[in-house]
Amino acid sequence: MAGNRYDSGQGGDPRQGWPAPGGPASPHQGSGPTGQPEYFTAAQEAYPQPDAHPAGTGDPYAADQPGHTRAFAVGDDPYGPYDPYGAPAGYPAGPDGYGTGPDGYGGQDNVAVYRAGGRSTPPPTGPRLAWRPLLAGIYREPARTFARMRDHQVWLPALCVSLIYGVLAVLGMGSTHNEVVNSTFSVAVWAIAGAAVGFTLAGAVLGAVTYALARQFGGDGPWQSTVGLAVLIGWTTDAPRLLLALFLPADNMVVQAVGWATWLLCAVLLTTMVRRVHDLPWGKAAGAAALQLLALLVLIKLPTLG
Repeated sequence: MAGNRYDSGQGGDPRQGWPAPGGPASPHQGSGPTGQPEYFTAAQEAYPQPDAHPAGTGDPYAADQPGHTRAFAVGDDPYGPYDPYGAPAGYPAGPDGYGTGPDGYGGQDNVAVYRAGGRSTPPPTGPRLAWRPLLAGIYREPARTFARMRDHQVWLPALCVSLIYGVLAVLGMGSTHNEVVNSTFSVAVWAIAGAAVGFTLAGAVLGAVTYALARQFGGDGPWQSTVGLAVLIGWTTDAPRLLLALFLPADNMVVQAVGWATWLLCAVLLTTMVRRVHDLPWGKAAGAAALQLLALLVLIKLPTLG
């Protein structure tokens, strides 16, 4: 047996098809122009390789030896590993390193969060408004104002409006007006202070209920802006009726008409606020605001308008 690495005694390279010097020809020698075996010739015809290879051999595996680099990229290797996340033919790879398909998405999982209003991203917001532009914007451009204040808290304006509304409610309601006016100074102060604190807490509770219902219906707005804006809407819309009640009887037709009109205005603004802050459709937004509107009607409007 010849002293080489072939058990058959043939020392030639089977890929080149040349027998060892002085040895017999290989029985598997091909008939191609380069003298390669038939299985190498068939592989090259089925998977043609680029012309530029190391050492000019034309064999894609010629440099695939220890100490050498491969003579082709991974994607050009007909026997290489299959990459299920690679770019399909005709589509470039995305910035994440994976292929970009016909739909424009990469190989990674792209999970879009479902939102009740049909958005995949939160609506755009703007810088925080001061209290004057905020109060004016609620009535001039309510949708735009609520969308801008979505991520901002309005605790200070809501607290001030609640305290002022409490004072007006004590003086504007017929039953409490006479008691406060005909009582001593200390009793009147305590009554006004208690009403201010009571209406502040009531507004916060009603706003929290509206926020909880909006979240139950699929909304994703923050609770700070929801509660604060709900307080501002609920008390400022009823302020015209209380101002008229300071000078006119509660059963006056003008006071009655203004009371019902402001309640309807409160319903529209509150529904718009929930829709913009929580990105809900009109039906779900109205459902989230319904409980607060009903409470305002039963606890505040009807006792004075009935």
